[in-house]
Amino acid sequence: MFALTQNTSRQREIVEVVFRNGWDYMRGLLTRGKAEEPRLPSPAVLRNILIELGPVYVKLGQLLSTRPDLLPGRYVEALTDLQARVPPVPWTGRVENQIQQEIGRPLEEVFASIDREAIAAGSIAQVHRASLKDGQQVALKVQRPGIEVVVAQDIALLKSLAELVSMTDFGKDFDIVALAEEFTNALKAELDFTIEADYTDQLRRNLSSSKWFDPQQIAIPKVYWGLTTPKLLTLEWLDGTPILEAKLPEKKDGKDLATQRREITTLVCRAFFQQLYIDGFFHADPHPGNIFYLSDGRVALLDCGMIGRLDPRTQQILTEMLLAIVDLDAPRCTQLTIELAEAGQPVSLNRLTNDYDRILRKYYNLSISQINFSEVFYEVLEVSRNNKIRLPGNMGLYAKTLANLEGLARGFDPQVNLLDEIKPLMVDLFRRQLLGVNPVETMLRTALDLKSLSLRSPRLIELFLDRLTSETLKWNLQIPELASLRRSLDDSANRLSFSIIVGSLIMGAAIISGSPQTAQISLVSNILFATASFLGIWLIVSILRSGDLK
Repeated sequence: MFALTQNTSRQREIVEVVFRNGWDYMRGLLTRGKAEEPRLPSPAVLRNILIELGPVYVKLGQLLSTRPDLLPGRYVEALTDLQARVPPVPWTGRVENQIQQEIGRPLEEVFASIDREAIAAGSIAQVHRASLKDGQQVALKVQRPGIEVVVAQDIALLKSLAELVSMTDFGKDFDIVALAEEFTNALKAELDFTIEADYTDQLRRNLSSSKWFDPQQIAIPKVYWGLTTPKLLTLEWLDGTPILEAKLPEKKDGKDLATQRREITTLVCRAFFQQLYIDGFFHADPHPGNIFYLSDGRVALLDCGMIGRLDPRTQQILTEMLLAIVDLDAPRCTQLTIELAEAGQPVSLNRLTNDYDRILRKYYNLSISQINFSEVFYEVLEVSRNNKIRLPGNMGLYAKTLANLEGLARGFDPQVNLLDEIKPLMVDLFRRQLLGVNPVETMLRTALDLKSLSLRSPRLIELFLDRLTSETLKWNLQIPELASLRRSLDDSANRLSFSIIVGSLIMGAAIISGSPQTAQISLVSNILFATASFLGIWLIVSILRSGDLK
C-alpha cells in the first residue's frame, strides 16, 4: 500500500494540506491506499490546495489549466490565473551570485546597471530589468536558487501518486501515469531556459513574414544568447503596457478609438491564426499579461515558455471542425472527433452524435456574432470526455489558446467574434491545404504519383484476374467482433455436446435398468444415473453463473 504519511516531512506536509482543505477522496487515497469513486474538490478548494503546496504544484495547476479536454470549464477558469504566493528572492547574495555564476564574469563587466528589485516573481523564476554596457535595455529572467531540488522531490511524489490513482477506473480511463509523465516533462522543461529561448527565436522567425498581417506591427523580444543559460534568460526589453491597460491616442492617422481597437484586435487574431493553422507552432498562453501594447504602436508577444504544436493533418481536421461547428453539423463533428481520437478506443457513434446534436441545437437561432466560439469548443471537449474519448494533449492547449485569445479580444474590443475574424482567411486556408505552400511542387508530386499508379495498375489488374481465374485468390478480412462471436459459438457448441452426452448417459442407464437385474448391472445403472445427475447439475449451475439464461 502507498502511504504518504510514512515518508518524508514533505509528504506529511502534503497530507496536512489535503486534510486541512477537506478533500475527502484524496484523504482516503493517501491514508488507506483506496477510496470511493474519484471526486474532485470544488475549483476554489483545488486552487487553495495547489497554492498552499507551493511553486511546483502551482505550476502543475497552470499546466492543468491548459487541459480542458480533462477538466470541466469551471476548473480551467479557476486555475488559469493561478499564481504562487512567493515573495521574490532577495538580490544580495543568492540572486546576484546566481547571475554571476551563470555568465562567468563579474556583473560590472557586462551590465551598466541592474535593478535589484524584481519587477515580477513567479513560482520558478523572477525578472529584473538591466542595462548592458552598450545601453541596450534587457530583461533578466533568473531561476529561483535551489528550485530544481524542490521540483525533483515533488515530481517523485507526483509520479507515486499517479501510480496509485492509476489503479482506479478514473486512472485507467485517462491514463493517469502517462499524464503525470507528460506534466513532469513539462515541469523539467520549465527549468531549462534555453528551451524557452529556442521557442522565442522560432516564434520570432515564423512571424517575421505573413500574407495575413503586417509583420512590422508584431514584436517578439530578441534573445541574447551570449547571456542565456539553462538558469538565466536574457531578452530584449520592450517598453509597453499590458494590452487591456493600453491608452490609445484619441486620433491616429485619422482613425478614431473604435477603429484602432478593431485593427489591433484583427492584428492579434491573425497573428495567432497563422501560428495555429499555418505554422503549427503557437504561443499557448495569450493571456492579457503576455500581450503588450508598445509605446511605438506595435503589439508584443511575451513569455514564450509554453508552446503548442499541431501537425498538418490535425490542422486540417481542426479547420474542418470550425466549419462543422459554424454549420451546426453534429454528424460531421462526430466523424472529425473520431479522426482526432487515439486509435483503438471503443466509441458509441449514436451516443456521440446525439451529444453533439444536443449541445449544438441551442445555437440554431443565433447569428455567428452571438456565438462564443471558445465556449462551444469547450463543450466539444466535454462531449469527448463524457464519451471517454482520449484526444491528443495538444487539443487542450489549442482550446485553451483559443479561449484566452477570445477573452483577450473581447476584453479589448467587445464587438469582436473569432469566427468573423477567421472567415476572410478560410479561402486561403483551404487553398494551402489543397495545394500546399508551393502549388507547383504539389502538382508535380501529384503528377508523379499518377504516373506511378498508371504504370503499376495494368500489372496489378492482370495479377488480380489471374488469381481470380485460377482460384488462388485469398481474402484477408478482419472483423473486430468476430473473435468474441467465435468464442460464444464455441461455448454454445460445447454446452450442446455436453447436454447430448448427459442425455445419452441417462438413456443408457434407463435401458440397462429395464433389463434383467443382476448385482453388476444394477451397480452400472446406478453409476450412470449418478454421473448423469452430477454432470447435469454442473451444467445448469454453469449456465446460471454465466448470466446467459434469459
